[in-house]
Order: sequence, then structure tokens, then C-alpha cells
Amino acid sequence: MVARISRTLLNEILEHADRNAAQEVCGLLLGEGGRIVSAQRVANVASNPADRFEIDPAALFAQARAERAGGARMIGHYHSHPNGRAAPSAMDAAAVTDPAMLWLIVANGAATLWRADDPHGLHGCFAAMELAID
Repeated sequence: MVARISRTLLNEILEHADRNAAQEVCGLLLGEGGRIVSAQRVANVASNPADRFEIDPAALFAQARAERAGGARMIGHYHSHPNGRAAPSAMDAAAVTDPAMLWLIVANGAATLWRADDPHGLHGCFAAMELAID
């Protein structure tokens, strides 16, 4: 499976991570099908944001309300890895709640895209996806 993102949007996500390099940043990916059309920065409310992320539940509720009102659909989320590896961690695998969501992981100016629906994949759930940049 391939997902598409604009160079401009990807650069915004990478800059978000770069400006906050000491902690994991996160945001929602909005779009339709295999196209990521926008990203919404959200607070990382994890107890230790230097090595994990937790999307602010209030942001998820607000997004669900916006979708019900006809707004853009959440198709996944992004987060950064200050450790420099743009790949899912074992902690990421433990945090999967919806295998249909896309996982965009950024680190050191690189981005990788994953889905969490492959029991034979990395950490027992992650399969790499192609990220096409327009």
C-alpha cells in the first residue's frame, strides 16, 4: 500500500520534530484513503515525553466531533523519535489501539510510514508502507 503526502506538509512535520528535538512530538494525520492532506499538531501528554508519546485525549475527542460535523477524517498520526531512529519501537507496538491507523514516524530529518495490522511484522504488528512525496 502507498500513501501520499505533499513535500510541504512533510517538511512542516519534520520541522515540528526538529524544533522539539529533546522530546517526542505528535500530531494527527488527516486525509482520505491513501492521501494525507493535513496534519494537526497536538500535545504530547505522556508522563515522560522524552521517550514516549501519548496524544492528548481532548484532541482526539475534538477531532471526532469535527469528523461528525463533516470535517476531514483522521487516518493516522505522527510522532518523532529523539533517539534518531524513524522506525516503530516496542513501546509503539504496545500502544496500538486501532490497526487501521497510519503511523508516520520521524527522526533526524527522515520519515517512515507504517501500518499496525501485520502479526508477522516488526514487533509483531508493524508493516512498512511506501510514502510517496508529491
